[in-house]
Amino acid sequence: MARLLSVNVGLPRDVAWQGKTVHTGIWKAPVEGPRRVRRLNIDGDGQGDTAGHGGEQRAVFVYQDESYRHWQEHLGRSNLVHGQFGENFTVEGLADTNVCIGDRYRIGSALFEVTQPRVTCYRLGIRMDEPDMPALLVRHGRPGFYFRVIEEGDVEAGDEITQVASGPESMSVFEINALLYLPPHPRDRLERALRIPALSRGWNRSFAALLEQQRASRIAAGNAGLGPAASPPPAWRGFRPFRVSHKIAESGNVTSLILEPTDGHRAAAALPGQFVVVRLGPSAAQAITRSYSLSDAACYRISIKREAHGAASLYIADGLRIGDVVEVGAPRGSFTLRQDARPVVLLSAGIGVTPVLAMLHALAAEGTMRDVWWLHGARNGREHAFAAEACELLAGLARHHSHVCFSAPDPADRPGADFDSAGHLDQRLLQGLNVPRDGDYYLCGPAAFMSDLTAGLAALGVAPDHIHTELFGARPSLTPGIAASPRTPVHVPVGASGSGPMVSFARSGLNVHWGPSYASLLELAEACDVPVRWSCRTGVCHNCESGLVAGEVSYAPDPLDPPADGNVLICCSRPQSDVVIDL
Repeated sequence: MARLLSVNVGLPRDVAWQGKTVHTGIWKAPVEGPRRVRRLNIDGDGQGDTAGHGGEQRAVFVYQDESYRHWQEHLGRSNLVHGQFGENFTVEGLADTNVCIGDRYRIGSALFEVTQPRVTCYRLGIRMDEPDMPALLVRHGRPGFYFRVIEEGDVEAGDEITQVASGPESMSVFEINALLYLPPHPRDRLERALRIPALSRGWNRSFAALLEQQRASRIAAGNAGLGPAASPPPAWRGFRPFRVSHKIAESGNVTSLILEPTDGHRAAAALPGQFVVVRLGPSAAQAITRSYSLSDAACYRISIKREAHGAASLYIADGLRIGDVVEVGAPRGSFTLRQDARPVVLLSAGIGVTPVLAMLHALAAEGTMRDVWWLHGARNGREHAFAAEACELLAGLARHHSHVCFSAPDPADRPGADFDSAGHLDQRLLQGLNVPRDGDYYLCGPAAFMSDLTAGLAALGVAPDHIHTELFGARPSLTPGIAASPRTPVHVPVGASGSGPMVSFARSGLNVHWGPSYASLLELAEACDVPVRWSCRTGVCHNCESGLVAGEVSYAPDPLDPPADGNVLICCSRPQSDVVIDL
C-alpha cells in the first residue's frame, strides 16, 4: 500500500547565487497535522517562478522515498531530508516507472490526477548543492511528477494512497519523461501520449512539435519539443565569400547590397523571411559581425538602415564598394512564410520591412491567390524604403490590400498618395481595416511595435499560433527566478582579457576572447551582459539553444539530446576554435 510520508510546504525566498539574487520556492519543510490542498496549492505553500511551476496542472509535486535512497547512495549523501527535492508530498510507493499520466489517487479527503513529470531547472542544483542535478534526474529516470487537484480536501503524513482510476494509454511518468528528453522519440509513442487528456498543455505542445518535426522530413536533428521552432539546417557551415554586385540607395537612410558567391557557384536557396550573418573586416579579431534579414531571398539582397553610431551600417553606407568581398553565413531562421490557404497579413515598421518584403516577393513570384495584406509604418516619405517596389509587387497579386502609416509626415508627403494615414499601426487601426481574424500574421519591427501588436491581435481574436514575429537585435532574456535589474549595454568582460578563441556574438556586435575562468559560453555571455535564455544550465531544457554560425564547440556535460544542426547549447559548451554565435 502506498503511503504519504511527509507533507512539505514553503514560501518563496531570495537567495544569493553567483552574484545574483534568485527568488525561489524550492525550499520546502515538513509540517505536522492536516493541511488543506486547494486547486492551485497547499495551504502555506508557494512558488517563486509561477511561469515554470505551480498552476492548476502543477499544483502538487510528488517525490518518492525510493528515489531518496537512490540519491543518497549515488551522491554519497546521508543528509537528505524530506522536501529536499522541492516536493510537496514525499511518498512511499508511486514509482515513476509504475505511475501513469492520467492515474487518479485518493489521499485523505482529496482526489488527485497525474499530469506530467517534473521539469527541473537550475534551482534544484542550488538547493542540492549539485549543479548537474537537473540532468542527473533525467539521466537516472527519476523526475517525480505533478498532481492536479480534482477534489480539494485535507491530507496528512501517514495517509494511505489509494488508486481509484488508471490513465488511458498506460504511459508511465518514466516513459513520458524519456519520450521528451531522450532520443529517439518514436512516432507511435508520441501519438499515444497526445491521446492522454490529462497530459498538461505544455507537454502536449512539446509532443505535438516533435510529431510535426518527424512529419517534416526536411528538418534535421534537434528537439523541436524543447528547442527553437524547427527550421531547415544551414546550407553550409561557417562563412563563404560573397562579392557586392550591386549597391542601391533605397531611401535617405537605407542601403541595399546584392551579394553573389565569389566562387561562381549558385548560393543555396533561402526561404522568404530568413536572415544571414555577415562578417565585415580582414580578420576575426577586427571583424564586424551582424545579422541581416534578406529583403529579397531570391537574389541574396540585404538592406541596412544607417544608424548614427552603428559601426556596421556606417561602414556599409560609406566604406563598402561594388566588387568588395564580405563573408556570409548560410540563411537561417524559422520566421518563414507558411504554405497554406489562409490570408497573409504582413505587418512591419521601419527597417522591419525587410523579411516581410522577401515574403511579398515570394507571394508575387508564385502568383498566389491568397488574400495578401501589406501594412507598413514609416516616419515619413524620406524614410519610406521600398515604396515603389511594394506597390509594383502588390499590383501583380489577384487579391491584395495595402495601408501605409507615416508617424511624422513631411509637408510634401501626400495623404492618399504617399501614405494612407498619419500615426502608427495599432489595434484600433487594424480593427478599423477589418483585417482577417483567420489569417497568418507576420510581424517585424521594433520590440514595442511587436509586443503591442501581438497583444492587439490576440485581443482581436487572432489565434496565438497564427502570429509569427521576428525581432531585430537580441531576443528577450529568459533568466527564471533572477531578480530584475536595469538593462546594461553589452560590453567586454571586466578584468584581464582572455587568450583563447575569439567568441563573436553576432546580434550584439561584440567580439571577445575566451578565458579559462568561464565554465561555459553562457557564463561568458553573462559576463558581457549579452541577453541570454536558459533554465537548466546542464543541457536538458534547450532554452539556451542558439545558432552556431561558425566554429566548433565541445560539451561538458554532454546534452541529453543534441541541438539542431547548426545550433549550440551555450549552457554546457566551450569553444574549440573561433566561434560566431547568433546572440
